[in-house]
Amino acid sequence: MTALGFDTSNYTTSTALYGDTVKNCSRLLPVREGALGLRQSDAVFSHINAIYDLLDELYTDFNGTVDAVGVSYAPRRVEGSYMPCFKVGETVAKSIARALNVPCFAFSHQEGHLAAALFTTGNEELLEKTFLAWHLSGGTTELLLVKPGLIAEKIGGTTDISAGQLIDRTGVALGMKFPSGRELDGIAVDVKPFKIKEKDLSFSLSGMENKVKEMNEEKTHVAGFVMHTVADIICRTTQSALKMFGDLPVLVTGGVGGSSVLRRKMQGAIFCEPKYSADNALGIAALAHFKGGK
Repeated sequence: MTALGFDTSNYTTSTALYGDTVKNCSRLLPVREGALGLRQSDAVFSHINAIYDLLDELYTDFNGTVDAVGVSYAPRRVEGSYMPCFKVGETVAKSIARALNVPCFAFSHQEGHLAAALFTTGNEELLEKTFLAWHLSGGTTELLLVKPGLIAEKIGGTTDISAGQLIDRTGVALGMKFPSGRELDGIAVDVKPFKIKEKDLSFSLSGMENKVKEMNEEKTHVAGFVMHTVADIICRTTQSALKMFGDLPVLVTGGVGGSSVLRRKMQGAIFCEPKYSADNALGIAALAHFKGGK
């Protein structure tokens, strides 16, 4: 059995196959130089332009059949969670499923991130268990308590800007392209982190952004200051959560989860390859495969 997956997030168009064939094809949406993101109308237009070419690439050398289709319909599986860009993938997925006469399963973008990490690291058994997870991306820094069936409850995280926003804003200010996470992480030197206050598993990063704006140090020092501070507060908040909820597995996903600094500091956590930490459709396809095979 093979499932086809779609994810049209705010910054990446993705298609994937999971089952007899495992393959993901993604493309970052174009962002003009110096910009800190995309308007939803521009994201929708870019997804429409990219999705057929990615499908064409995905189907190269694939001679099998698709038995189910999966798609991300919203950022999170909570009431009121909505972004127009996800409508592109949803429309294409439902149309293909109808034409093939196969089921179409809808999941949240966040569930896709969690599943990508679980399926690519051989931890599928956690789908039916309880664990802690960090969703760290350009728009989200959430600590989740995930129960069987990927039922995710937010228990902590930032109270203002996300870790990804802090990292991208720093990178753009330093002359890097958006998104800037990989480049900033790549030049980060070891720097003593700023001790951000954590209370009840929550913390603020906006003050950190102000500190970065006032810095006049070399790019490598600024990068290290940001990346090590983010890693430090994530690690300390994780330890607080483990004291509260017990010795649970800890999963880290989302684009910031690809940080080499964070990976070195969070020994014992479950990290997948950086390419599957970032936005992708593989987790969505894997969930459709899992659900379609029941």
